[in-house]
Amino acid sequence: MADSEPSTITREDIEQGLRSVHGDVIDSAHDQTPRLVPVVIGLGVLALILAFLAGRRIGRTRSTVVEIRRI
Repeated sequence: MADSEPSTITREDIEQGLRSVHGDVIDSAHDQTPRLVPVVIGLGVLALILAFLAGRRIGRTRSTVVEIRRI
């Protein structure tokens, strides 16, 4: 059923496995990059607009109105 002598995993086996996985991940990332760039830019612009609107609202509620009367 099983081998009488267990096989040992060497450092080279681990390095080879990691290199193959690393290569697959890098290839997949390079394939997805053209599609992700517009999405990231869009999310950045949306975050800036939301920060602007939130700051504007806070500025309106915390602003002090000073009334000057002439005597």
